[in-house]
Amino acid sequence: MFSQLLLMQLAIAAGVTVLATGLFLAPLSDQLDDQAMRRALAIAQTTAEQPQIAKDLQSTSPSVNGPVQVEAERIRKATEAEYVVIMNTRGVRWSHTDRQQIGGIVSTDPARALAGEQVMEIDDGTLGRSARGKVPLRDSDGDIIGAVSVGIAYDSVRARLIHAIPGLLAYAGGALAVGALAAWLISRRVQRQTRDLAFSDISALLAEREAMLHGIREGVVALDRSGRIRLLNDEARRLLGIGDEAVGRSLDEALGEGRTTDVLAGRVTGTDLLTVRGQRVLIANRMPTDDGGAVATLRDRTELEQLGRELDSTRGLIDALRAQDHEHANRMHTVLGLLELEMYDDAVEFVGEVVGDHRATAEQVTEKIRDPLLAALLVGKATVAAERAVALWISDRTWLPDQLIDPRGIVTVVGNLVDNALDAVAGKPHARVEVELRAEGRTAVLRVRDTGPGIPAEHRELVFTEGWSTKKPPAHGKRGIGLSLVRRLAERQGGSATVTEADGGGAEFTVVLPEALAGPDLEPALTVPTVVEEES
Repeated sequence: MFSQLLLMQLAIAAGVTVLATGLFLAPLSDQLDDQAMRRALAIAQTTAEQPQIAKDLQSTSPSVNGPVQVEAERIRKATEAEYVVIMNTRGVRWSHTDRQQIGGIVSTDPARALAGEQVMEIDDGTLGRSARGKVPLRDSDGDIIGAVSVGIAYDSVRARLIHAIPGLLAYAGGALAVGALAAWLISRRVQRQTRDLAFSDISALLAEREAMLHGIREGVVALDRSGRIRLLNDEARRLLGIGDEAVGRSLDEALGEGRTTDVLAGRVTGTDLLTVRGQRVLIANRMPTDDGGAVATLRDRTELEQLGRELDSTRGLIDALRAQDHEHANRMHTVLGLLELEMYDDAVEFVGEVVGDHRATAEQVTEKIRDPLLAALLVGKATVAAERAVALWISDRTWLPDQLIDPRGIVTVVGNLVDNALDAVAGKPHARVEVELRAEGRTAVLRVRDTGPGIPAEHRELVFTEGWSTKKPPAHGKRGIGLSLVRRLAERQGGSATVTEADGGGAEFTVVLPEALAGPDLEPALTVPTVVEEES
């Protein structure tokens, strides 16, 4: 490859040298002609400005030894012009280099000069081809009485051009030698950088790279030193939801503001960084390159996160079942004791109370929350809360009709908020979690308050950031997803998710979901707060 590259560069350098020389010589002849014509015109103008010549033209006849011929010859020799011809208005020569032409008519038409124009041209005359300048000759009153024609030999111009060619060729040869040396140095550098691979090998490597980049199930984003995207494979386009139009643009322009942009740009450092892009949960890693850019890889763990959340739900269900089993065992032991003591009436009364309590608890929840999924969620969470010695309250302001457009999304929001609240108050004395679900027109307002330690003001935005958590990570993955998904779900519906300090301490999470209801809400029934708590 080294020899091929060197030969190509030498051919290019030689071609450029020849082309540059030709382009230089092409206008040089025209420039020299123009200079000769301007010089001839300047001599003619200087000659015509001498008043004595005009007087002698009017007062003398054409003569070989006349004053006009003498002065014209003096000017011709001083300026090295080919000829200086002075004529009257009829074109009769008063001076000429060839004395035999004096008194004759000029061979070229002087009409333009006699009409007052200044003429520059290259033409053939009695002395051959020459560069000419013609100007009118005026008397003291400004009237045209003749003309002055000055010629510069054209062969002398061509001789100057030919004389300049060897020098030009010498410069061109020097430039070609420098280009050959530069081509050799560049070829050696390219040889070292490409490890002496042939063009076919490089082409094969590029084809393999393209196949590998677009075939792997991991997103790859390459950035230049300015932070602009220079490469995206198919998986990266799918995970980030962007296309080829993003190539050449900065991350902020292509992705917009957000944690994903900060992670890929290197503004957030670390390994296996968690981020959410649309509906997808991604794990990102970033590696700098030698040229000042970087390569970022993205792994899709959306399905894994869903499995993890299903595992958490299963564990929650198991905890609820274990709590119910515990409560059921306690009550069965009580009933068994009453029966052994032959206190049959008391046993019947106890069983009736237990059944009534369960029925009353479910009825109190469903009276305020008409959606069956949400009601079932809160009844299930009540059992878990009771097992953990936490009082789960349903606010007296709660009223949510069975008109939710996306009940599963709201179940996700409420479930995450209640789980976080239960974790926050676990082990605290007089632990309590209050849930308020309210419809305001077609807007759903969700609030969850707890009596835990609360969230410091400087951390109230960080809690909604992907990957941020104060809890120990679970076995199946990382924490810091639930609240970020809550906020994203709210923002996708044009709403918001915020956290403030609750009255009396603790945290209060508020989620506003506009257009969450299919129709206007019904009038809520005013009831006292419901304590959804199982006795242990």
